[in-house]
Amino acid sequence: MTISDRVRVKNINVLSDRHYRLNEVEFEYRRGSGEWQTMKREVFDRGHAAALLAYRVASRTVVLTRQFRLPTYLAGYDELMIEAAAGMLDDASPEERIRAEAEEEIGYRLGEVRKIFEAFMSPGSVTEKLHFFVAEYEAAMRIGDGGGLVEEGEDIEVLELPIDQALAMISDGRIVDAKTIMLLQYAALNIFK
Repeated sequence: MTISDRVRVKNINVLSDRHYRLNEVEFEYRRGSGEWQTMKREVFDRGHAAALLAYRVASRTVVLTRQFRLPTYLAGYDELMIEAAAGMLDDASPEERIRAEAEEEIGYRLGEVRKIFEAFMSPGSVTEKLHFFVAEYEAAMRIGDGGGLVEEGEDIEVLELPIDQALAMISDGRIVDAKTIMLLQYAALNIFK
């Protein structure tokens, strides 16, 4: 039996279709007992995205960004978010998109980018799947200041930090972004051993 044998979508009601889509989905789910249960859930469909940790083994550094995020501010977080470079796929492949985001956000044209895994970040309500990448950078790869695209409302500060400092920033609460925490922990376990 596949999961498709246990789900019957009955109705999808579009609640909002502006920048992203918010649907109310009515469905039946066959429980482990074999009984069918009817439920409704709101599902936020924003597409898929990619995230990248740029690192340099020789200097034991990583490149992160710092920027304003309205949702975290509205949730009571009164700081700029420190994050790995990331962006929505927008009909590009994950590798194409993350290369473009690296140039736009952190100012590096990277050589090899390596995909390390994929993850659903909030599977209870959001359809987004995030593709995670790492790439080594060198000073010669710097093609600009980064900072993001003004037309997209981006006002990004580029941070080059020692890996040990970045990891300490998770512990002391200065880094609270899940994708960044995952990438930094991956780097600690697999790159900066």
